[in-house]
Amino acid sequence: MTADILAVIPNLRAFAVSLCGNVDRADDLVQETLVKAWSKLGSFVEGTNLRAWLFTILRNLYYSEYRKRRREIADSDGSIAARLASAPAQPSHMDMLDFREALQHLPTDQREALILIGATGLSYEEAAGVCGCAIGTMKSRVNRARTRLAELLAISSSSEFGHEGDWQAVDPILVGQRYSRGGD
Repeated sequence: MTADILAVIPNLRAFAVSLCGNVDRADDLVQETLVKAWSKLGSFVEGTNLRAWLFTILRNLYYSEYRKRRREIADSDGSIAARLASAPAQPSHMDMLDFREALQHLPTDQREALILIGATGLSYEEAAGVCGCAIGTMKSRVNRARTRLAELLAISSSSEFGHEGDWQAVDPILVGQRYSRGGD
């Protein structure tokens, strides 16, 4: 049986080269075929076509690897992976806890106005109707609430809001960013 397997190796190699077009990859493919065949030798039925069995193993290995590689991106030196960035999950949770605590420190009328306008999406007219006050009063409450929240959260400019939207899980060089959020 061993002599029969050894006799088929040149044909396996030629077939592998025809499949992948690369001599080095073909040698690896033949080696993988022989290892798999040797490990599954017990499943080979004596008297059947050994050559066909080995060629089938080689072909199946090649196409399995082809399907797997088709979904992968060649990045042998890691340069593509080094340029990828994604936002960490923890800061947004902590920011939300800080926001909720600061929201509780607002006077009730300001908190109510801010929630009606900012969270529920009501218009100033609708929110004023809910609270039973003038539209100008509602606008003033929302403005004071936003200003007070910014003070409580130590936010000095609007660029400090919404960092999650600035993160890109893509190549930051392509989007004009170098390993940073929003060009920081």
